[in-house]
Amino acid sequence: MINTPFVGREYEFSLLKDLLLKKVASLVVIRGRRRIGKSRLIQEFAKNKKFYTFSGLPPTKKTTAQAQRDEFSRQLNAQTGLPEVKVDDWSKLFLLLSEKVKQDQVILLFDEISWMGSKDPDFLGKLKNAWDLHFKENPKLILILCGSVSSWINKNIISSTGFFGRIPLKLTIDELPLKDCNALLEGVGFNRSSLEKFMILSVTGGVPWYLELVNPAYSAIENIKKLCFEKNGYLVDEFKFIFNDLYGRRGKICQKIVECLAQGAAEYSHIASFLHYPKSGSLSDYLEDLLISGFISRDYTWLLKEGRSSRLSQFRLKDNYLRFYLKYIAPRLDGIKRAEFSEALLPNWESILGLQFENLVLNNRQYLHQLLGIKHEEIVADNPFFQRQTLKNQGCQIDYLIQTRHNTLFVCEIKFSKKEIGTEVIREVKEKISTLSLPRRFACLPVLICVNGVSEEVKEVDYFFKVIDFSQFQET
Repeated sequence: MINTPFVGREYEFSLLKDLLLKKVASLVVIRGRRRIGKSRLIQEFAKNKKFYTFSGLPPTKKTTAQAQRDEFSRQLNAQTGLPEVKVDDWSKLFLLLSEKVKQDQVILLFDEISWMGSKDPDFLGKLKNAWDLHFKENPKLILILCGSVSSWINKNIISSTGFFGRIPLKLTIDELPLKDCNALLEGVGFNRSSLEKFMILSVTGGVPWYLELVNPAYSAIENIKKLCFEKNGYLVDEFKFIFNDLYGRRGKICQKIVECLAQGAAEYSHIASFLHYPKSGSLSDYLEDLLISGFISRDYTWLLKEGRSSRLSQFRLKDNYLRFYLKYIAPRLDGIKRAEFSEALLPNWESILGLQFENLVLNNRQYLHQLLGIKHEEIVADNPFFQRQTLKNQGCQIDYLIQTRHNTLFVCEIKFSKKEIGTEVIREVKEKISTLSLPRRFACLPVLICVNGVSEEVKEVDYFFKVIDFSQFQET
């Protein structure tokens, strides 16, 4: 029984509901990182409908294709009452299932599809045939293929010629926006200050399952301690499941990339140097795996005068849990496992909060646009912006820059402080703007995004076009 509230996902839910109006069967692909709420979304959609769900076994060295078929057979028996059978061919299992779903409105879920099928090279071909020959004969059937290994799904299903033209809906589930994070925290009873909610989000990001672990009886610091620094804390071992379960043999390289980006955004050449890895296509493949899974992003800078993308880009670790784990849990893991780590508050842990705050803002940029009154169609480019040092130009790094088609630049400084921010921030932003290589007739509007407001002196100077508090993101 699911007791936590279901919040958000209105857009994804509406797309799924539209399928119920169709007169033909639908094949759907849903992907997204571990714990992001894919299965919960489908369960909510399938409420009050005939629903069958099948999940692959987590991969181990001993997991075989036959073990996956046997597990599918057990789940088929449990849900339909069909005799549990041992077969050597997926086609036979799909045929048995198709007999149970050939009429009425049916939602059919194959969860962790990559686990289910990766051991058998013929699995997807036989699934495609079963869809063409049997499943789609029921015009009210919706078959959902779902998984956390987004790169496998992309390569083997979405980009496969075998499934070309057969998938009317493909969904990638991202982190919850901040307003929904706020609703979920309040739904589990955590009704504390904006600062305490931010401290939770600095560890969890917008990952629903992590937020559902929050105990409303405890403060943010106590929750983080119990989840991350006690022997049986839920988030102590989560990291290894992400890289072992999702990436298998590729996990070690992907983990090294994440360790590099935990220090800050980096260009491709820096990542290759950090890994002592050749600048080859295989490194690009590993980066692509992490991009598709939603753990990292690739932020392109651009040419202000032309408003077009540059070839220069930086990779950024956009997952708050991964950075927090690498910075604070991993170095203390032995002590945590021996139940010897007991610090109530980590020394200097606020040093990481600036990067975590940036992630939350950048992952919710559409709400920032609303707060600034910028329409989507007005934006020429927006991203963290950087400018390499040359003989003519100084090096430059802007937390977030928005360029509009009216030649206005919104220069956004994203700054965390537990106290009100003082006037030193004005000098810092002025220095950044002075390093920008600005075209003629361009205007700069400085914007400050913070957590605990600004001092009266900052308000009196009235330098910033707008000062936006973190709490406003939670309300938008």
